Amino acid sequence: MFLKLNHQKLDVYDASQRLVFECYKLCKSLPPEERFGMISQVRRAALSIHLNISEGASRKSQTERKRYYEIARGSIVELDASLDVANSLNYIRKEDISDLGKAIIRCFQILSGLMR
Repeated sequence: MFLKLNHQKLDVYDASQRLVFECYKLCKSLPPEERFGMISQVRRAALSIHLNISEGASRKSQTERKRYYEIARGSIVELDASLDVANSLNYIRKEDISDLGKAIIRCFQILSGLMR
């Protein structure tokens, strides 16, 4: 926001920011009783993706960068699993969160490429 750093120029940075936005939007539609459970977990996983990408991009060594990207990718898997549970509980329908699904796939693909 205040710092103008190179990570903000990365495609994965924009993609992960979009992912966070879509997750927060989704959380508004989840049942209020999930406020301290699923809603909190989905938000934390999405934010973790974005923050680990940002921090990893600032690391000088390729090994360190890759480790942060691995953590971010793990959070994507965690988020996807949370959405699977939400779908099974009939909190969401897959067709209603297609933009979120696209954001998840895009972030996962870009991160996988960066890790190679």
